[in-house]
Amino acid sequence: MGSLAAAAMLGRTVLSRGITAHRLSKNVTFYVNELAPAVSGCQTKAPEDKPFMLMLPWLGSHPKAVAKYCEIYFRTGYDVLVVASEVQEFLWPRWGLDHGKRLLELLHSEPFVSRPLLVHAFSIGGYTFTQLVVHMSQDTQKYQALTQRIKGQVYDSLVVGSVETMATGLAKTVFPRWETVVKKVSLLYFDLFRRQTVDYYTMSIDAFWSTPITAPALFFFCENDLLSEARATEELIDHWRKRGIDVTAKKWEDSTHAGHLKRHQQEYLTTLDRFLHSLRVTPLKAKM
Repeated sequence: MGSLAAAAMLGRTVLSRGITAHRLSKNVTFYVNELAPAVSGCQTKAPEDKPFMLMLPWLGSHPKAVAKYCEIYFRTGYDVLVVASEVQEFLWPRWGLDHGKRLLELLHSEPFVSRPLLVHAFSIGGYTFTQLVVHMSQDTQKYQALTQRIKGQVYDSLVVGSVETMATGLAKTVFPRWETVVKKVSLLYFDLFRRQTVDYYTMSIDAFWSTPITAPALFFFCENDLLSEARATEELIDHWRKRGIDVTAKKWEDSTHAGHLKRHQQEYLTTLDRFLHSLRVTPLKAKM
């Protein structure tokens, strides 16, 4: 499904619930929350102070599935900025870095420039966010204000591990019917264009491990995910904790890549709710 059609369908899914959709570009849609004000005793924040959620869905995500996650944040009062990823940004990382640069420029413009934000990235959406981190790491002074505005980060089924893991993820998410062939072709492609692909991936991974963003983080992952190696995720979590980052981890023995909410809804929502409230930036006090 094309990104424009997907955005339109997502808009139809949520607009009837007091949400206004603003199409900012082909792959970027900003959903402004116009739901009821905060519960009694809770003051509504001014627009420039109201936190918003930067949501980076998984590759090939269905609008109805993304809408379920948006709804979680709508119920607690967030606006949501949805940024879709495209496969070419992964296959040719230079384009991914350009995409990350444009997204950084967007976050430095109105109506986002002074607002605190949270990040919720799924699967390859984590790779997209990593492209922002690369730029932020290369010029920490320029992006210091943005770094400080990020109050929390959530990673669901982050694609971590070897190049083979990335090739598996590409095959399963983009061409599942031809998984074996696509995986072999992808590995050959990565080998032929190592300087333009694998070397960039290595740079991105290093930047993410040494991220200048020190906001609390939440990781959702599982043991049986071929696209997200549990051991690699745990090594990353351990490294961040040693750097002083407050990390919450929720791991299941058996679950589905980017499908933890569907498989373990109550645990997922409870963990996320507890994490968001610990940040003390939730605009409303509504329960998920």
